[in-house]
Amino acid sequence: MGLGQSSKAPVTDDTDEVNFDHFQILRAIGKGSFGKVCIVQKKDTKKMYAMKYMNKLKCVERNEVRNVLKELQIMQNLEHPFLVNFWYSFQDEEDMFMVVDLLLGGDLRYHLQQNVHYSESTVKLYVCELALALGYLRSKRIIHRDIKPDNILLDEHGHVHLTDFNIAAIVKEDLKATSIAGTKPYMAPELFQSFEGSHPGYSFSVDWWSLGITAYELLRGQRPYVMRSSTAANEILQIFHKVHPSYPAAWSLEMKSLLRKLLCIDVQKRVSCLADLQDLSYMSDVNWDAVLSKQLPPGFIPNKRRLNCDPTFELEEMILESKPLHKKKKRLARKTKDQASEESPQNGQLQQRLDNVQRDFIVFNREKDVLSSHFLALFTAYRSALFIVSKDRRN
Repeated sequence: MGLGQSSKAPVTDDTDEVNFDHFQILRAIGKGSFGKVCIVQKKDTKKMYAMKYMNKLKCVERNEVRNVLKELQIMQNLEHPFLVNFWYSFQDEEDMFMVVDLLLGGDLRYHLQQNVHYSESTVKLYVCELALALGYLRSKRIIHRDIKPDNILLDEHGHVHLTDFNIAAIVKEDLKATSIAGTKPYMAPELFQSFEGSHPGYSFSVDWWSLGITAYELLRGQRPYVMRSSTAANEILQIFHKVHPSYPAAWSLEMKSLLRKLLCIDVQKRVSCLADLQDLSYMSDVNWDAVLSKQLPPGFIPNKRRLNCDPTFELEEMILESKPLHKKKKRLARKTKDQASEESPQNGQLQQRLDNVQRDFIVFNREKDVLSSHFLALFTAYRSALFIVSKDRRN
């Protein structure tokens, strides 16, 4: 199931390349281990985007370049209503840039911290929307590996969008992933078996476990298992086998049943694909065509009169950042020719690594007005196929 092959194409003509100068920097809205995020406006179209930027030197020093390039390669082939979709990538001397959809509703972590209460019906819709995204990713052979409230953004109408593919994995047919990646409190039990020395591997089911943890946390305000990123793997495995999640009496039997099926330690019995979810009696009343086209209104609508993010991001960028983005042009213009004379053998090696980044970085430029008719046809076909499947299930 999916939208078919992406029609996004790499830039081949330098005169058509989008670069830093084509955007007006408005404000900082977030940061993570791989970079920072700001709101930008494309000067010619006036369209607003989110721009993620990563310092090349820091990426080289932390050996993160491979993950950055992998995320670019993955995202440029994706297009889905419940993903944060990718538009452009470019670079300059200091940074690598990725421009994606701007979603001003904030992430679910932010709203949890604001003590937002999510109703069962809202969480059920979130699960359905994210399940469609996971079904699409599976059609592309992609395991996200980091589903959690922090990586789920809301649009202005309250629909969810999955983001952050920097530790995603692509698996070939009938093969499993073996590398350990993720955020421990959201990682499935089978991921921790590799820490014990056994390497059975894992597949798409790990994302559905993470979806279950996330849904539980949204409903209760806490996770079903108490663990931290510093908790040892063997201790986590003991927690999974000794601790049984509690389900408040106020929750419906149907919701409890859904969560138990998502949080099933036995991978073979876990709900691990879109078809499994659609087969549940709890989902028998769901119009999947309406879900996909965002016709079902979520129970929680973000406040449109404010920016739903931590305001300290902007203060840090303006006051604490040694190389603030808004001063980039002046900073690069001040670079003098005598920098070359200061080069040492060690600096030469570092420069070689930076040159490799410059060479390997993927530049993409996707203009939606050119692709809109193609995407609309694919999207319509996808909706129609999904509607036929859901209709057959109801019959």
